[in-house]
This record gives sequence, C-alpha cells and structure tokens, in this order.
Amino acid sequence: MRQATATDTVVERLWTAAVEGDEPAAASVVHEALATGVPEETLLLDVLAPVQAKVGVEWAADRITVAQEHAVTAINERIVASLAHRRAGGRAAPDRGRVTVGCVDGEWHAFPARLVAEVLSLHGWRVDYLGAQTPTPHLVAHLHRSDPDAVLLSGSIPTHLPAAHAAITACQAVGVPVLAGGRAFGPDGRYARTLRADRWAPDARGALAVLDEGVPRPDASAGRHAVDDLPHLADQEYTMVVRSRHQLVKQTLVDLEDRFPPMRAYGDLQRERTAEDIAHIVDFLATALYVDDPELFTAFLVWTADILRVRRVPTRSLVAGLDVLAGQLRDFPRARHAIERGAAALGEHSVRTAPDPGTRS
Repeated sequence: MRQATATDTVVERLWTAAVEGDEPAAASVVHEALATGVPEETLLLDVLAPVQAKVGVEWAADRITVAQEHAVTAINERIVASLAHRRAGGRAAPDRGRVTVGCVDGEWHAFPARLVAEVLSLHGWRVDYLGAQTPTPHLVAHLHRSDPDAVLLSGSIPTHLPAAHAAITACQAVGVPVLAGGRAFGPDGRYARTLRADRWAPDARGALAVLDEGVPRPDASAGRHAVDDLPHLADQEYTMVVRSRHQLVKQTLVDLEDRFPPMRAYGDLQRERTAEDIAHIVDFLATALYVDDPELFTAFLVWTADILRVRRVPTRSLVAGLDVLAGQLRDFPRARHAIERGAAALGEHSVRTAPDPGTRS
C-alpha cells in the first residue's frame, strides 16, 4: 500500500477547507506549502488538480451539492490566480515561444486549461489564455493577430467534439498546429486522432513535453471539410439526429410513461430532470455517430446508470428510454447499433453492480 506523502496531506487539508467554503484557509494551505519549498508546479498539478478531480467524484457519489461543487471550483481558480500574481513580479521574460490556450466552444470546464497555461508559463512560454468556451471565429481572429507556435485546445465533455473538430480544422487552415487535451478526447487521445489534431497530450506535463519536441506547422493551403476526415458522416445519421433532437426528446418523454409506469407519478421537477437526462442521451448518441464510436455512448450510459443508482433511480428507466429512442431511429443503422450495444452494457453492468443478497447495506 502506498504511504501517504506530504503532498497527500496538503491535498486533504485543501479539500477540507475548500469544501467547507473557507477560502482564506484554503489559500493559506497552498501558500504555506509554497513557503516551505513545495514547487509551484507540484502545487498546481499534484495538489490543486487532484482536489478539483475529487469535486467530480464526490458530486457523482451524491456526497456534495452542486453549490459546493461550484464553490470549490471557484476557490481553486482564485488560488491559481493568486499563485500567478505572486509569481508575476519576479518572472523572467518568456523565451520559449508563444502559445494560445483555450477551451472548445461550449466548454465551461476551464480549470484543466488554466493549469496547462500556468505550467507552460512557469517553463518560459508566453501564454495567451483565452478561458472557457472560446468561439472558433474569435479564436481564429486571435491567431491572425498573435501567430502563435501552437494552439492548445481543451475539452472535458465529449459532446463538444464536433465543435472541437471545427476549431481544429479552422486553426490548421491558418497554419497553426493544434495540441488537443482533456477528457473529451478520450483517455488515450483516440478522438484527437480521429479529428486529426496535430498532437495530443494527457496532461500539462505531457503538453510541455510535446511543445519541447516541436510541433510542425500544418499546410494552410490544404483545406478540408468534416466529411474528408470522417467519411461516415456521408450517411447523414449524425445530421438527422441533431436536427430532430427536440422531437426525439419530446417523443421519448411521452412514450416513456407507457414503458416505465412509475414516471406517471413524477412531479414537475422529476419530469424536468428526466427530460434533461433524455436530452443528454440524445446528445451523446449524436456524438458517438459523429466520431463513429459506439463505445463513447456506452461509457456515458454506464456512468449515467451509476449516477442514477446513487440517487435511487432504477436502471430499468434508462433501458426503457433507450428502447423508446431506438423505435424512433429504426431507419438509422449506426444509431440502432449504438443503442443496442449500450443497452447490453447496461444489463451486464447492473448484474456486476447488484448488491450481494447476503449483505446488508
């Protein structure tokens, strides 16, 4: 068993203060560690990053509220800013080159990108940090003005992959290479490769290593469209699902009452949450069609089943919703295949995670 380290202790102290909403105490934990010799990069990537990751884990387990989730994130963001401001007075002029760091359009989870920006800055890069949900036209306009060595594009939610693809091709069209990163691109960067990003990195240290190797500039004259990278889009399934999203959600919500009778007793809030869940299912299905990977959809369904189970919503409601959705998409073979695989995975997952009848909860 791994022994606890001094960094683990700092992580626990920071988590305790942040989840209680005590910003002064949380900031003191980090700045005291810095004063005792803990490197700033270690604080960013081995203290603040794990605490931020724990936010998602604890919310999924229903152990913290959405308000606490937002409070911890806000505290962590201000601590990162305080470190940057403290460093600014004695910082040497950047000499490694210039990069742009930003999030995919629609992506609000900016903390990972901020960590990357700060680590690169620590290592001598001039960083233009654009923050959350950077509209692609504005990103490209910035590239024309700044001519950076690379764009580092961050995404956490897979449903933003189509927007990421548009950003990647737009940046490359003006001769700027794209380094993709974040959970949206898959744990091994598979979707970064699918969308033809120039490079992929799993984290800030990986991004630094890629930039140290150098990223060649793409040929700006080689214009291309989404279907050039993803020929399966020619079947129009992705386009049709996206265009009919509203109707798919509405009809699934109506038909689900017959397949899942307990829903008839739902109040307005429960019905609203159910509609949101169905909308997420349709969005992830569409994204799976875009990248032609049913596994993306399956992974989301299994994660959703875990979230619902913790909140005492039976998995059979999810399976029933998939059955209703499949009926509406009977003429879409790739969509039907993804739904069938997802339903099968839910069945296997529910068996694996069912409580032992010989134990007590």
